[in-house]
This record gives sequence, structure tokens and C-alpha cells, in this order.
Amino acid sequence: METVYIIVTALLLDITFGEPPNAVHPVAWLGKLIGFEMKLSPAGGHAWQFVYGALCVFVTVGAAALLTFWLVAYLRTLSPWLYVPVSGILLKLTFSLRGLLRAARRVRRLLQAGRLVEARRSLGALVSRDTASLDSGQVAAAAVESVAENTSDSFIAPLFYFGIFGLPGAVAYRVINTFDAMIGYRGRWEYSGKFAARLDDVANLIPARLSALLILIATVFCRRDAGGAWRILARDHAKTESPNAGWPMSAMAGALGVRLEKAGHYRLGDGLRKPEPPAIDRAVKLAGATAGLWSVVLIAGEVVKFVIA
Repeated sequence: METVYIIVTALLLDITFGEPPNAVHPVAWLGKLIGFEMKLSPAGGHAWQFVYGALCVFVTVGAAALLTFWLVAYLRTLSPWLYVPVSGILLKLTFSLRGLLRAARRVRRLLQAGRLVEARRSLGALVSRDTASLDSGQVAAAAVESVAENTSDSFIAPLFYFGIFGLPGAVAYRVINTFDAMIGYRGRWEYSGKFAARLDDVANLIPARLSALLILIATVFCRRDAGGAWRILARDHAKTESPNAGWPMSAMAGALGVRLEKAGHYRLGDGLRKPEPPAIDRAVKLAGATAGLWSVVLIAGEVVKFVIA
């Protein structure tokens, strides 16, 4: 039952405290390390940049996973009273739900108060796109999209890999996803980040589809449109450039009955209404129910394994 206690500890820490300050957050440290690694990237030659980026990912992911494995193994030999809480803290640092939902609610409050400029700035904490020219509906849509996609990337996926590979798996996923978030886009680090972007696509292949399924089930508990969620998911999941993001986003669009659009890139839920600020609250509630459902599934699975063993 140690795994159950670790999961519960991590969930309680996230619900109660959210994210620690960047000064003591390992993911923030990881971001600085990746930034330093990219400063050393070859200035020319796309092939060399790609190779260098791939090596950075391999070395950083491998080192983080191995250090976590050795630490967990050492703590286990010392005492379960130390192993369980420390592992719970480390697991919590691989995912973030409270921080995501609080950031989305802040955008909603600013939009409803008519403070569009501030809402755009706050949205910058959730999305990587330029928010300076977005209107109110576009800001609301981007917030809903971020809640859907990050429920998968920032919660479902880390715990999915924890369930399969333990804490080293969750840590490895978080490192991969952080590389993708920092350099996996077109621009300055396009070729250095190509490997990270493709590896992140592979890592999220199952979690994204699992997230869409969980959103569909959660619509029943939240009294949302399960039929609409399935219809839009089946029709629009492949419309995004990412092979994964469209799954939870289209399920969310259908469940809420809103159109999610990034100009020049995709339109999910075409024919549905443009989202207004209250849609963000509905997305937050649905994301919370989805996360709760996934937590129950994980814990129940561990209990079943314990009973069978």
C-alpha cells in the first residue's frame, strides 16, 4: 500500500499548498539547466543542432531518472516513514493541478471585471502564444484550451507514468515535457528542440487519449454534454498540429458546447458558440472532475494489486 500513500500524499500537497516558489522548485531549476544547455548549442548546421538537442535530452532525462531511482532505493532501505513522505513530495513536484486551475480562474475574474489587458497578461502563464491582440472571446477560448491540454500534460500524464514506472517514470516524463515546453517550438531553438518535441509527442500519445476518455466520463458527473463531447472529439481531434493536444481540447469543446479556435491554426467545435468567461469556470470544474476520476482509478488499481498480491 506504500504506492497508495505516496499518491495520496502528493495529491494532498497539491490541493493544500499548490506550487512551491520557483527558488526551491526543481522544475524551475530544470528550466535554468535547459536554458544553459541551449546556450551551448551549435550556432550553425541544423544536423549538429538536432544531434546536440537530442544528446541534451538523453543525458538530462537519464540523469534525472537515475538519481530519482537511487534516491528512492536508498530511502526505502532506511525507513518507510521516510520513504513514503519524501516520495510523495517528489511526486507532487512532477504535476500541478491547483496551480493550473487557479491561473485559469484568475483569467476569468479579470475578463468578467472588464480588465482585458490584465487578462491577456495572466493568460501568458497558461499559453505560449502571443496574447497581446486577443479579444475577450479569444482569451476565454485560450484559457479553456489550456485547462484541457494541461490537465493531460500536467496531471494525467505524470501520474500515468508513475503508475507504470514509479517515481523515476514520472520524473522522466516531467523532464521531457519541460524540454518540449521550452524549446519544442519553431524559432530560435527549432532544430535543437526537434527531438524533444517528437519525444514529447510519443510520451503523450496514450495520456492524451486517456485524458479525452476521462473527460467524456467526467461529463456525466458534471452534467455536461457527453454526446456533444463525443461528437466533437470524433470529428475534430486531428485538427491540431500536435498529434495529441486535439484529443482533450476537442472533448472539452464538445462537453462545454463552445468553439475553441487559434487563428490560422485550428478550429475545434466549428458551429458552436464562442466561449464567454463563465466557460472557463465550467472547464475548471470539468478538469477537476477529470483529475478526481483519474486519481480514483489510480488508487483503486493499486489497492487491487495489493489485494491480489
